[in-house]
Amino acid sequence: MDSVYLQVAYFVAALLFIFGLKKMTHPRTAVKGNALSAIAMALALVIALVARDGYVFITVGLMVGAAIGVWLATTIKMTAMPQLVALFNGLGGAASILVAGAVLMLDPHQQAHELIATAATGVIGAVTFWGSLVAFGKLQELKAFKKPFHVPSQQMVNGLLAAFILAMCALFVVLNTGHGLVYVVIVLAASVLGVLLVNSIGGADMPVVIALLNSYSGLAAAATGFVINNVVLVVSGALVGASGLILTSLMCKAMNRSLTNVLFGVMGEGGEVADADEVYRNVRSTSADDVAMILDGAQRVVFVPGYGMAVAQAQHAVRNLAKVLEEHGAQIEYGIHPVAGRMPGHMNVLLAEADVPYEQLKEMDEINQTLDTVDVAFVIGANDVVNPVAQTDPNSVIAGMPIIEVGKARTVIVIKRSLSPGFAGIPNPLFAADNTLMLFGDAQKAVLEILNAVKENL
Repeated sequence: MDSVYLQVAYFVAALLFIFGLKKMTHPRTAVKGNALSAIAMALALVIALVARDGYVFITVGLMVGAAIGVWLATTIKMTAMPQLVALFNGLGGAASILVAGAVLMLDPHQQAHELIATAATGVIGAVTFWGSLVAFGKLQELKAFKKPFHVPSQQMVNGLLAAFILAMCALFVVLNTGHGLVYVVIVLAASVLGVLLVNSIGGADMPVVIALLNSYSGLAAAATGFVINNVVLVVSGALVGASGLILTSLMCKAMNRSLTNVLFGVMGEGGEVADADEVYRNVRSTSADDVAMILDGAQRVVFVPGYGMAVAQAQHAVRNLAKVLEEHGAQIEYGIHPVAGRMPGHMNVLLAEADVPYEQLKEMDEINQTLDTVDVAFVIGANDVVNPVAQTDPNSVIAGMPIIEVGKARTVIVIKRSLSPGFAGIPNPLFAADNTLMLFGDAQKAVLEILNAVKENL
């Protein structure tokens, strides 16, 4: 195919990526945006087939990748989506490393700008891959990743390692020969840095880390685009990188963290954890029948979802309960914390799956302004995002993090399996507050019991 037509086709694919990303900014058009982006990727793959030799290898790669993608899409549960996103980010970084390395092997005498792009790919790709694997381990709650391993003077180690990587990148660019060996050293050093950066980050901050690693994977892809002179890869990678950085900034604001803290892996450090037995001394439990009686006559009800709702797949039961309450005159809203769950937008996706009207989803800042007029606030599987310790204990691991202030509601019903801590690993005094009642059990089962009791009571 003529190079002009190839460039035009790549330009069209790039435009589709841009329009697809634009439509993903709103839940109503997100599906169309995803479809446009998928079409753009398919077009880019077809162009690659037409423009390059080696149809057999490319076709085999496409078939294997498509089979794995379909299998993952049909088998992965919503609760495991954050881990999957982390893994995808890592695989994107690994692919960038391999592509840049293969080009270097084929043409070791690259120009300076190509060597710079190759070095950048190796650094960003390696940090992304290994950092994402650590993030996956934390999200999956694998035993080896539950607590960060101790590294003496870690910030100094990270700084020295970063300086070494920059020095090796400079050497990589100015050398006349031996690029392959230096590239391997760069990738290995960046791999260690990736592990160290994410290792020190606390569990409550993982949604921010996921957004940042997503940005890294895009930047690695964009750098790879410069290496292989592929316009659509540069554009799509830049889109992912830029949108990921914007999302990271928004998530940092929601967590009251600075981007510098995220980049240097100093988040999640906290002081002494309060004794859970002492905190929960005055906890009061309730039953579905009692909750139904409390809901009788409630004019405004707010649901605050968390990761526990995702685990129990309770979003449909919550929606059904909300419908019944609406039919009897209650105003229903959902308070969504920016980092509820374990990745950005986790709760929004679950509630959209249950056909919850988008207008009922209220951001944290908006819902907090009127929570003191709420009759009943349901906390379903959430913990850290409603923990008042963030506002009262400056030494806490979540100190300064904005929360949904459900304690202002007249009555708070917390549905939770037990009093076990959230991902931050600290007790929540909200559970023992005077206006809080605990309904212990599986979230889906508990909500269905409340629904049945409400139907009988109303």
